[in-house]
Amino acid sequence: MSALLCCGVVVLTGCASMPVTGDVKPVDASQPGDSQVQVYAVAPREGATPTEVVDGFLESMTSDDPKFMTTRKYLTEEAARTWKPSAGTTVLAKAPNRNGPSLHDKDRKRTEGAYTLTGEQVASVDAQSSYQPLAPTDYSQTLHLVQEKGADGKQEWRIDIVPDGLVLGQSDFRRLYRSVNKYYFATGLTNGRSTLVADPVYVRNRTDPVTRMDTATQTVRALLVGPTNWLRPVADSRFPTGTALRKGVTSLAPDDQNVLKVPLNKKADKVGRTACRMMAAQVFFTLRDLTSARVEQVELRSDRGRLCSLASDEAVEFAPDSGSGAPDSQYFVGAKGQVERIPGNSKGTGDPEPVTGPLGSGAVPMSTVGVSRDEQLAAGVSADRQHLYVSSLVSDGELAEPVVTSAAKEAEDRLSAPSWDGRGDLWVADRDPAGPRLLRLVGGKGTPQEVTVPSLNGGRIEALRMSSDGVRIALLLLSKDGHTTLKIGRVERRGSVEQPQVSVEDLRQAAPQLTDVSAISWSGRSRLVVVGKEEGGVQQVRYVQADGSTSPSGVLPGVNQVTAVAAADDEQLPLMAETEDDGIVKLSPGDNWQTVLKAGSSLVYPG
Repeated sequence: MSALLCCGVVVLTGCASMPVTGDVKPVDASQPGDSQVQVYAVAPREGATPTEVVDGFLESMTSDDPKFMTTRKYLTEEAARTWKPSAGTTVLAKAPNRNGPSLHDKDRKRTEGAYTLTGEQVASVDAQSSYQPLAPTDYSQTLHLVQEKGADGKQEWRIDIVPDGLVLGQSDFRRLYRSVNKYYFATGLTNGRSTLVADPVYVRNRTDPVTRMDTATQTVRALLVGPTNWLRPVADSRFPTGTALRKGVTSLAPDDQNVLKVPLNKKADKVGRTACRMMAAQVFFTLRDLTSARVEQVELRSDRGRLCSLASDEAVEFAPDSGSGAPDSQYFVGAKGQVERIPGNSKGTGDPEPVTGPLGSGAVPMSTVGVSRDEQLAAGVSADRQHLYVSSLVSDGELAEPVVTSAAKEAEDRLSAPSWDGRGDLWVADRDPAGPRLLRLVGGKGTPQEVTVPSLNGGRIEALRMSSDGVRIALLLLSKDGHTTLKIGRVERRGSVEQPQVSVEDLRQAAPQLTDVSAISWSGRSRLVVVGKEEGGVQQVRYVQADGSTSPSGVLPGVNQVTAVAAADDEQLPLMAETEDDGIVKLSPGDNWQTVLKAGSSLVYPG
């Protein structure tokens, strides 16, 4: 057995590892975070007790059992036929507890019973593989057992009523699944641009028990199905409806020339060259960070041969971050309110210099700044937070009149820090209690347009950060009970380009485990860095996915009293933080926090 464990294999041995006495027992088949452990299911032993059957079934769900054939042996014939493990996954804080049994007698002979599964649910994954975090919620489901005649004619306990889907503790979920980004094209008033948007889902590590597909093939299969329900209103696929992998395809890998060939069904036969190249771009960026071998070219094929191919250098025109300009430069507000720039380089060690234009002179002191992703324009909020100014970063001139003015009496109730999306639009929140507003300025100029947020439920927007794709917004919401929470909203654009109607819809929790969030920044295409506290805990800096999921490695090295964070689209660039005691500090990949500037505030990357 020790040799097997060294190879990362765990065999479930039935009664040897399953409790047979006691009313409540947790069932946890793996060590937390050990993604290399592979668990094999074992069928129920002859004459297994009801408790052994229930425990064996729960442990078998955490295995890599092909098509869950062994897992189904714990069910009656009818339940085994109808149970749908792929219907979704319930994620509990820990492996489920079982309460019971509650056994019933018929003619003084026990023939049926029930166990209640309980736990603290923290998330769910639906049939689209979309992750939904939850504030910890009580979970309770019943497994009903009966005695059924086996092949040898003997009566055996089996489960006849079982919920569809899987029930897993967090440690098993993290071992069995991984987060991947599918990519689709943004829709709705895109001004002719083809912008790719990340759509995070969870797929099975190694081989999926139901489809027998490897991870890359599962991911392409999920891509072909289309956007998840949350993203669907603002993104679509260039793959024709009904496009799927050719029947029988279970493995996709680059060849020795790093070309990935993707065989499709006949639904893709009639696509034009432009649409086909866009389809190939979706596959390319979806698999870019997934396969161990570098994909240098994607080739789409059908029964009639090659449809099109797209090489890595050609895919650049579709890159999700292609509109970001040179995002490695950093900007901040100096001690006298002037806007300064740290020239971009991989180490973030350039000497600060005042920006070109009136914001660099400090004639009107600023409190916060936001820089457009092409680094042509900057928006600054005045020191009293009452006025928002927009100025050029490439030419000198006088500072123009403010584009937004808040009427709030107190500075903390006035304007938030501004943020630019990848389309060149400027966003800011006016926190005036008498009339809170979320505002958008097309191209950073003109009359501010108020953006509706129907699902605020009485909360007030304290801070915001726009994603580079322009279809997602991260909002810090101050609730009536004084807590500040993080939510992600979907930006919908309707009407015409000249008179757009813009709203933020379907807000969802992004960090429900944190009772207070004080600072946020996008870090990559579908990830945020968050500063916050758990209930009764201390401040922490951590990464969260845009769908609200986290990983054990998401917590970053400790740094004291962080008041703001800044991250770039390129995840290899340093993470920056503003602290009360150490000034502005940076964290490079694989390194510790280092001080960059002793004085300065509101440090940001473009965006």
